[in-house]
Amino acid sequence: MRFYVAFDDTDVLGAERGTGKVGRWFEDELPPSCRLWGVLRQQLLVDDAIPYTSHNSAAVCVIDVAGEVDAEELADDLAERAVAHLERNWMDGSDPGLCVAWDGCPALPRLIAFGHLATVEVVTMAEAYNAARGAHLSGHGGHEHGVIGAAAGVGLTVEGWSGRFIEYRGNGRALRDYPDPVRVADLTAAAMTVVALDRDAPVPLPNEQVVTNGWLRPRLWGGRPVLPVERGAVGSWSALASEKRAVED
Repeated sequence: MRFYVAFDDTDVLGAERGTGKVGRWFEDELPPSCRLWGVLRQQLLVDDAIPYTSHNSAAVCVIDVAGEVDAEELADDLAERAVAHLERNWMDGSDPGLCVAWDGCPALPRLIAFGHLATVEVVTMAEAYNAARGAHLSGHGGHEHGVIGAAAGVGLTVEGWSGRFIEYRGNGRALRDYPDPVRVADLTAAAMTVVALDRDAPVPLPNEQVVTNGWLRPRLWGGRPVLPVERGAVGSWSALASEKRAVED
């Protein structure tokens, strides 16, 4: 079974860490039965009417659990751990929010619709709480505006067609541990699909190299980690949008 734990608005301008790092650090708080599959950065609407910190993005932890579990009981446990995690890591002046949902949760269709809406319109906290009925949604400081991004982030992640991985544990290896360049075969072995976006480009071959500039960040496409690349030198590819944003991620 899969669970989704989303954080939003935990930082302030000029901070040494962003919400992405808070999301990645939650891996250390998981119970023994849980394994982090990945952490997604989900981009929401950027508008002057929205009190975001720098980019208006949420961080969503995707967590796998083996065997049969009581979903609501485990969701409560994850929420309790996430609240404690926020209390240790949120910054004064921020407006953190938390959302916890799971596969089969009755709120998922509403959260997906809300996630779409939050990428194109200014939405409200009341709409977020309405969308999250049946899941966990809570605010933990300041004006608690982060509940909006947390709820929307879960919806976008569940649908599976948006977001950038800021962590992925397909074979237990962290994204930051891969070499640069990295072989296509090594990415494939970790269940990352390398897709060439050039017109008429050939399929990247196992022994060819992908240049990441030290910034390996697959996209969430079709519920899977996909790395879009463009052709470079012979036998080499370049990952798209491979730029560093260390504070955010």
